[in-house]
Amino acid sequence: MQNMIVSLQNATIQNENQVVLADVNFKVIKGDFVFLIGKTGAGKSSLLKVLYGDLPLSNGTGSIVGYDLEKLKDRDIPSLRRKLGVVFQDFKLLPDRTVFDNLAFVLKATGWSGKEKIKTRVNEVLSMVNINSEFHKFPFELSGGEQQRIAIARALLNHPQLIIADEPTGNLDPETSQEIMQLFKELHKGGISIIMATHDYNMIIKFPGKIFQCSDGMLQEVIAKKET
Repeated sequence: MQNMIVSLQNATIQNENQVVLADVNFKVIKGDFVFLIGKTGAGKSSLLKVLYGDLPLSNGTGSIVGYDLEKLKDRDIPSLRRKLGVVFQDFKLLPDRTVFDNLAFVLKATGWSGKEKIKTRVNEVLSMVNINSEFHKFPFELSGGEQQRIAIARALLNHPQLIIADEPTGNLDPETSQEIMQLFKELHKGGISIIMATHDYNMIIKFPGKIFQCSDGMLQEVIAKKET
């Protein structure tokens, strides 16, 4: 199916030789906004790690943005990640580089060259996340919300088909979380598919999408109750 971005069939997700999810059947179609919910340790992060190549697929079949997860080699992972944007709870910005240099570093590492091209793309993604004047600051000079916006900008650099976000509001206060979720919704409206692991059930009600729950070693789709 041409519009299929992610497909797992009868998959086993393991972490440190422990099965965390069994018999996983999971599909993401182009244009989906998918929430992964479940308690800490239920398997959300392990599932995401399989998708971006940090953990191998144990059993079953799987594909993501055209890559076969069963046959994925270490050498394939950089090119896979160029088609994905990955956003983490703890931002993972380089502390000794400015905002601009954090983003330029990723572009250079993924094959971009030419100062002007790099500068233009950095400016484009910062504008997309509404950061317009923090180029020369270091991460420690920014608020948590600003750091997460930079992390999202970094995820956008290579025009990803899909963003994978692992608890992106986990370290943020409720108001900032709301702003970050609004940003994800705008990106989604712009055509990017999103898979987001979250603990925040309020967000799921306010920002509806497909919901899959990790619980008791299983992954199941759930129907959200509408906000009244």
